[in-house]
Amino acid sequence: MNGYIALLGSGEYLPVMDEVDKFLLANCGAKDRKPKVVCLPTAAGEEGDSSIKRWMQMGVDHFTRLNADVRAVSVSDKESADEQKHAEAVSEADVVYFSGGNPLYLYETMKDSLVWKSALKVFERGGVYAGCSAGAMILGKEMPNFRALGLNSVSAFGFVPAVIIPHFDATPLFFKPIISAARMRLKENELMIGIDEDTAMVGKNNEWVVMGKSGVHVFTKNDSKSYAVGEKFNL
Repeated sequence: MNGYIALLGSGEYLPVMDEVDKFLLANCGAKDRKPKVVCLPTAAGEEGDSSIKRWMQMGVDHFTRLNADVRAVSVSDKESADEQKHAEAVSEADVVYFSGGNPLYLYETMKDSLVWKSALKVFERGGVYAGCSAGAMILGKEMPNFRALGLNSVSAFGFVPAVIIPHFDATPLFFKPIISAARMRLKENELMIGIDEDTAMVGKNNEWVVMGKSGVHVFTKNDSKSYAVGEKFNL
């Protein structure tokens, strides 16, 4: 990946992320024209048409308000992820944005798909990857396997060398053992990152900054460090 990456704990398409998204639009490689944004509701693919359409409309409304040329692409399953017209739409984007939902479903749907291959070309030429919640988790090295109650992990795309946990400051009580188990499985020099709600870590070339409302927390098996809004860090 040669462009910026934005990983959000929550808050996609809401005014709380305006600062983040304005930064991404200004740094996505678009020159002397409106930036092109593609919004993908794929992580909500199991939630039904109404949820998919809601995420698509939220993305269009949000980025239209920010003066971008935005298009929501209805990729909700493996079949639609392999449609050439969807892959072509993604290939034209400067910003590829994945909203939240089920991270395992999102990863399995995107893996080896035409749409994901098009997205990779966008990132390679300096475009932006933005992912919230599930969209953030798939960029990590691996993800807790919620189907197995977190007893093991599953592979993810590995662009960020860590396990990524969104909604970190609002983790439900029944999820805390899953997160603790994921941390205990960390080996020496492996990382877990917790991203608070309404917060993003934004960066490129392993230089990150915290944006939004709260904090980002970086864990090893035996140590941790937290970063507030405006603070910079490396992994």
